[in-house]
Amino acid sequence: MKILVGMSGGVDSSVTALLLKQQGHEVIGATMAIWGERGIKNQLQDKLPKRHGACFGPDEKEDIESARKIAEEIGIPFYVFDCAKQYEEIVLDNFKKEYLSGHTPNPCIWCNSLIKFDVLPRLAKANGIIYDKFATGHYARIEEKEGKYILKRGINPKKDQSYFLYRLKQEQLANIYLPLGDKTKEEIREIAKQNGLTVAEKPDSQDFYYGDYNELLDVKEKEGNIIDTEGKVLGQHKGIWNYTIGQRKGVGISSTEPLYVIELRKDTNEVVIGPKDKTMKDTLRASDLNWIISPKNNEFKAQAKIRSTQQPTEVSVKIDNDDIIVTFADMQKSIAKGQSVVLYDGDLVLGGGIITEV
Repeated sequence: MKILVGMSGGVDSSVTALLLKQQGHEVIGATMAIWGERGIKNQLQDKLPKRHGACFGPDEKEDIESARKIAEEIGIPFYVFDCAKQYEEIVLDNFKKEYLSGHTPNPCIWCNSLIKFDVLPRLAKANGIIYDKFATGHYARIEEKEGKYILKRGINPKKDQSYFLYRLKQEQLANIYLPLGDKTKEEIREIAKQNGLTVAEKPDSQDFYYGDYNELLDVKEKEGNIIDTEGKVLGQHKGIWNYTIGQRKGVGISSTEPLYVIELRKDTNEVVIGPKDKTMKDTLRASDLNWIISPKNNEFKAQAKIRSTQQPTEVSVKIDNDDIIVTFADMQKSIAKGQSVVLYDGDLVLGGGIITEV
């Protein structure tokens, strides 16, 4: 096949391109440029430190050059496509809106479904690059079953990235190839070493942004009260967007016991804090759903994840009009509005949605 590979300059996408080339496919490397030279990014360009560990930041050029070098080592053509405008309008605007509402968004989920697996391959085709499949280094699996495409967890539970891909549509899944889904990270690094790739020991990205989130939000301070669960004022804050659900460090309130952020109230501009047991909840409502496998009944059992690093845990699901109500068998710590709940049936990804109530 002729396969377009989304390359980030990291070891996973580099080995993806290498393996496909070794299998005899015609491979083309492509990288998306998202930092850009305009708007908010231009304002931040000079004051941000150069440090690795994220996908959105001023040293993007170094990652692009790393990907270009790997493409040369492998012996494949390489292209860079400017996706900065779409990234700002889709990912950054959503990030800002959610944070200022007191929610905790997951920009990587929006980036994957709407930029990496949509804008990037479409731009490639618009520029005359013809290919059969679009491949990435994600640790997940796609299979065709009875005329439909299904998404499955990667075989390595510690690296499974299916959580980030639950919003993919059938037309996207039909055109995606994920060669690393049946491999471990250790295997990938070993393959890179054996083939002399310069990124064999390159650390993984840890976050989507390099600096302080306030630099992206670009808003003035908005003072309000920090209160306990009974409504007693304990202190002041300078913006609810400076806090996340479950946060303990940096709350700024002295106490004989650790205090955690329990709730962020946009309407009253309040940060609610309390002891650890108050962070535990067992039920959530989610909307803006995407189903890869449509449910047959309005109520069913499944497993769910509310964060990418979590192992799926048992839940009961009830469909309520365009929403789902998910009840966990065990109490969950720090369920946050704006995050995604992803439903599973064993290794199969059923679908999921954005958490709107806890």
